[in-house]
Amino acid sequence: MNNYILFKRFLIAAACVLFSAALYASQSAQHESEMGKAQAMEQAVDVDITEVIFEHISDSHDWHILDWKGQPVSMPLPVILVNTKPSFSIHCFMSSEFQHGHADVTRGKFTYHLDENPKTGKQTIIYASHAEGGEVAPIDLSITKNVFTLLWVSILIFIVFRSCAKAYTRNPGKAPRGLQGFMEPIILFVRDDIALPNIGEKQYQRFLPYLLTVFFFIWFLNTIGLVPFFPGSANVTGNIAVTLVLAVGTFVVVNINGNKDYWRHIFAMPGLPLWLLPIMIIVELIGIVSKPFALMIRLFANITAGHIIVLSLIGLIFIAQSVFASPVSVVFVVFMDVLELFVAVLQAYIFTMLTALFIGLAVKEHEHEAAQA
Repeated sequence: MNNYILFKRFLIAAACVLFSAALYASQSAQHESEMGKAQAMEQAVDVDITEVIFEHISDSHDWHILDWKGQPVSMPLPVILVNTKPSFSIHCFMSSEFQHGHADVTRGKFTYHLDENPKTGKQTIIYASHAEGGEVAPIDLSITKNVFTLLWVSILIFIVFRSCAKAYTRNPGKAPRGLQGFMEPIILFVRDDIALPNIGEKQYQRFLPYLLTVFFFIWFLNTIGLVPFFPGSANVTGNIAVTLVLAVGTFVVVNINGNKDYWRHIFAMPGLPLWLLPIMIIVELIGIVSKPFALMIRLFANITAGHIIVLSLIGLIFIAQSVFASPVSVVFVVFMDVLELFVAVLQAYIFTMLTALFIGLAVKEHEHEAAQA
């Protein structure tokens, strides 16, 4: 019995070490196949953990999958570039032509170069322009890793809801099961605990489709971003541009549907002294912008911080330069991944709940004037 327990513990320890090594192999392109063991250890000392972290959380024009015999294996993505000077032109090609930044791509009079910031990992496509007197960045409409993830997650959400809708049509009045049984309580939660109490019984059905879309879109993106291999690992909701669009969507929905009481409380708040009115108008207008701004920053910061913490814990293995650091690091990484699964749904809930709250404040009829009369 004791031998069995010792053997079991040995297998667990060995699995932890192998798991750590696999994580490092999938993210570092520093080691070449012909390097010996001593040279590999020397190279590991020079691993820039900060560069690895920012490369992971940044967007890119290809999808790195793994390293094989010292060479990166990645999925190329379409590059779509629009130029307006000296004449209008559109150029399309695959990102593999850049050969991971080691080659330039020529199309007509334009020679494009993939420039990557070594500190932030941000990739920018530029070309030399004699008319502009330097390097110019064209309008980049490429299908990057984040854009590709947005597209396939949108298709996934459509398939999931379409399957649930067909299940309700095919089995009316029957108890849900399978995917339908998994999705129904979550949808009811969004309806009964988010939309209904914050917006009100009269108005909530108008905004329920938008709230459901926001909740599942953010939740799916957050969760898929935690998958460490293709087609996951894209830090989509950790991209400020994505959270900006989500916040702008809430801003538009709230202010377009705001009733006369909502705008009256902004520009002519009842019971307010006349001399204080100009100050309060400025404060209220700032509040209109600050609410979606807070949604944008909260989602972006929490998701980005989670990715950085997990990668930093993995990096401790190579900072410590000891195999004994591997089990400790892996334990913390597993703990953080479990916590991140909770944060993924929590941030979707917070964004959706605050959106419903802002909508409710904009569409509800205020009755305090009638009560005073």
